[in-house]
Amino acid sequence: MKKLLLFIGAFLFSTLFYGKSIGLNLFLFSIITLVVLVANNRDHFKNKQTILYSSLYLITGLSVFFHDSLVAVIANFVAFFTLIGLLSEHKSSIFINWLNGLYTTIAGLFHRNFSINETTQKVEPKKDVDYLHLFKIIFIPAIIVIIFIALYQNGNPLFSNIIDKIDLGFINIQWLLFAGLGYYLFSNIHKPVEVEPATSIDLKTGNSLSKTDSFSIPNLKKENQLGVILISLLNALIILFLITDITFIVTNEEIRGSVFSEQVHSGIDALIASIVIAIIILLYVFRGDINFYKENKTLKRLAFTWIILNIILILSIATKNGQYIYYFGLTYKRIGVLVYLTLAITGLITTLLKIDQVKNIWYLIRLNTKAAFIVLIISSTVNWDYHITNYNFNYAKSMDFKYLINLSNNNTFLLKEQVIKKDLGKDSIREINKKYNKYVYELRTNSWQELQYDNLKLEIK
Repeated sequence: MKKLLLFIGAFLFSTLFYGKSIGLNLFLFSIITLVVLVANNRDHFKNKQTILYSSLYLITGLSVFFHDSLVAVIANFVAFFTLIGLLSEHKSSIFINWLNGLYTTIAGLFHRNFSINETTQKVEPKKDVDYLHLFKIIFIPAIIVIIFIALYQNGNPLFSNIIDKIDLGFINIQWLLFAGLGYYLFSNIHKPVEVEPATSIDLKTGNSLSKTDSFSIPNLKKENQLGVILISLLNALIILFLITDITFIVTNEEIRGSVFSEQVHSGIDALIASIVIAIIILLYVFRGDINFYKENKTLKRLAFTWIILNIILILSIATKNGQYIYYFGLTYKRIGVLVYLTLAITGLITTLLKIDQVKNIWYLIRLNTKAAFIVLIISSTVNWDYHITNYNFNYAKSMDFKYLINLSNNNTFLLKEQVIKKDLGKDSIREINKKYNKYVYELRTNSWQELQYDNLKLEIK
């Protein structure tokens, strides 16, 4: 039954994707994948975490249907690898899930059926397969049947006419090869496997720091003094910077576009780099035995202060970016800055928790990779092109019309609405109509596998 399910999955895979663009098919594939996984891993799906990640996987597939964006497609792939990896070992970190998921997708079948002989260092099959017998039962009957067909054709004209009329032109070799690819994929993932020793190391590695054998109070005293001096100076420096930065923002409500653009472009990249360096410095200072030094309270307070000041710095950057968006409109790069700042705040908060609770760097990596995954999933549910276009038309003081035209078709219907609502120039209207007509043609020529939510909106219109 399970083998039959793999064949059905392969047939559906080729039906959904062969010669088709992405649309409804990716969501349907997500459902088929879950059916295959549930059928072969029933016990795993009793786990709430597995159900949660399965739901996230379906959400990303649905997001692709609603707005066929690159972010949604990437999120669907990442969610796929995450779910597969989770089924291989549900206690492992999310980045190990990605590794296990990717490995299973590529080589799961070979991993389950072949192993490396440690003595001979050769790859050997885990099960004895009688390849000669397989050859016999496939090719010998086929050859004999072909011979007899040839003999019967010569012996009976009516039989010969029937054979001649058989047209096998409907068989699409490429479609069959694509189905074979689907079978290989489902054969790989139906029973997820682990990458060793990465998975074992991850499971054995805890989140807490422990005191080392080289614990030395004199050395730690010097290290503590160095840390106090360094972070004190950095605190003083960032306070001075924040005072000047906030003054600049507050006293320049109406900044000339060119000045503000230059200030933002030259400043944000440097400030982003400074936050990354800040986290690295804190990780270095609190990397080991200094966490267990009883006289480190001042150092910790200074570190916490510096983290809070860096969070204020992030809010300052976000304010500048917000003003920049207000003057010049939304773009993917400006949204990207906000996403990065969100992750940076997460990184600073988790760094604070690491120092306060005496955790190791694995704790940080585990939390922040999970945070990045959550941000990616949330981002995939948003039709960014639509919101960029809507904001730039209705709220931004100025906008780059060509930028909006060059976005994906997710904003096409909204652009068409602006032709009626806004007083646009002839060239702009021509560009919008050109994009709209081209997109409508694409929607009308979509096969059922390529259907998108916009197909439904088109029918309503």
